[in-house]
Amino acid sequence: MLAINFKTTAQAETKDFGRFELSPIEPGYGQTLGNALRRVLLSSLPGAAITSATIEGATHQFTTLAGVKEDVVELLLNLKQVRLKYSGEEPVTAKLQSSGAGKVKASDIEAPAKVTVVNKDLLLANLADKKTKLSVKLEIQSGYGYLPAQNRTPKHLGEIILDAAFSPVVRVNFHVETVRLGRRADLDKLVLEIFTNGVIKPSEALNQAAEILIRSFDQIINPVAAPEPKAEPILLDDNDLLKLSVEELDLPTRIANALRKGGYATVADLAGATHPDFAKVKNLGGKSVEIIIKKLKSKGVEIK
Repeated sequence: MLAINFKTTAQAETKDFGRFELSPIEPGYGQTLGNALRRVLLSSLPGAAITSATIEGATHQFTTLAGVKEDVVELLLNLKQVRLKYSGEEPVTAKLQSSGAGKVKASDIEAPAKVTVVNKDLLLANLADKKTKLSVKLEIQSGYGYLPAQNRTPKHLGEIILDAAFSPVVRVNFHVETVRLGRRADLDKLVLEIFTNGVIKPSEALNQAAEILIRSFDQIINPVAAPEPKAEPILLDDNDLLKLSVEELDLPTRIANALRKGGYATVADLAGATHPDFAKVKNLGGKSVEIIIKKLKSKGVEIK
């Protein structure tokens, strides 16, 4: 068995950058570990972002606000740069309210106690005079990876959906060097550079990525089956499902034709039948009956 006894050493680390060395590693495993860690770091670490904004006085993003130097598009781009710490599962609401001449920064965001704004000095907007007011309602969510705006619809008039980049890791570089240990001169050294947005330390991000990989590989050795959703038996009165034809159940054409010729045209007809009833239908074998019962069960129809 391969000896897995390498050490992880932090060569440099700040709040948003870390350089780590993993050595000595068996030949070829530097690339293996580097690729796996990089993919997980960039795509699978949880984070939080502003996912929508409702700006008072603006019904869409292609407009301007009186007394605000930035147009709505610029304001939204600035809001996307706000870095947040939030691990809750449900979306939360925050407010951005300011008036009078001056700069509006991320520190002006009024967020729930469980939400922390990391880059408080980020400039969001410039207000021209004492008559200018800016009022924005923000929705904050936690998630993974990247959530494009086009996949969602506004919940109310005036809500502007934002693209959301949840990942706290901005960039990952790695390269593999050859190192000597005793008489062996073919061992690998993995040098990993991790850039974060400041929400999470690079060493913490590395540990989380390793834990995700461990859980993934353990599923191969010790598989845990996900619980299958149990279909609830449907009520046989006033249900649209019962009106579906046998063709609409996505059954093989041969089976659907046999059912229709046997007097079973709709799901309602099938729901009232039993296993022996299906077996009597011409051109339906035992395997076909199992397919029918399985399809009905997936729709919530139990056959006696």
